[in-house]
Amino acid sequence: MNLKKINPNLQKALLENELTEANEIQLATFSTIKSGADCVVIAPEGSGKTTTIVINVIQKLEKAIGESTRALIIVEDKEKMLEMASLFKTFGNYTDLRVFGVNEKGDTDFDKNHISLGLDVLIGTPGKVNQLFATAGFNMNTIKMFIVDDADRLFRNRMDAIVQRLSDSAEKTQRLFFASAATEKVEVLADKIMLEPTFFETEEEE
Repeated sequence: MNLKKINPNLQKALLENELTEANEIQLATFSTIKSGADCVVIAPEGSGKTTTIVINVIQKLEKAIGESTRALIIVEDKEKMLEMASLFKTFGNYTDLRVFGVNEKGDTDFDKNHISLGLDVLIGTPGKVNQLFATAGFNMNTIKMFIVDDADRLFRNRMDAIVQRLSDSAEKTQRLFFASAATEKVEVLADKIMLEPTFFETEEEE
C-alpha cells in the first residue's frame, strides 16, 4: 500500500489481501494519526473507516508488549466488534498483537480473566467496556490509542457520557473519532476531550 514508512509486516499482509492502493481517507489521515495527533475523521458508509482504524493501530503498536491494554476501540455493537476483530486477524497476520473483543452478551468474568492475562487491543461496546473498567480496576493510563468508531451513531444513542468518562480516565492518550456525519455531538465532545484535533472530511465512496 502506498503509505509513507508503513510497517513492512503490515504492508505484506495488506498486499496479500490485494490492498495495494490506499484510498482517499487512508492517504489523508495516515501521517497525522501516525504522529500521535488527535483526529476526527468524517467519511461516508463504505469508505473504509474500519480498515483505516485497523491499519493505524497495527502500524502504531507493531507488536505485543507487556500485559496492559494499549489500544481501546469503542464500537456500536457485537457485529461491528466481530468485523473489526476479523480485520485485525487478517491484517495483523505477521504480528503477535493480542486482540480481544467484548460486548454486552459476553460473560463478564471470562472477559475480565482474558484481559488480565495480557492484551494489546481491546474492542468493545461502550456499556461493556465501561463495566469492565469500572468493576475490574483496569489501568486506563496504559491506553495509547483511544478510538471511537461510528461516533455519530453512538453519541446519538446517548453514549457520549460513557465515552467521555472513559476518556477522562486515560491521562495521556491519542484520541480518534471516526464518523459518517459531522454532527454537533461529535464536534462538542471532540472539543471537550481532544487536544487541538485535526478534522478530516471526505465524500469518497467505494
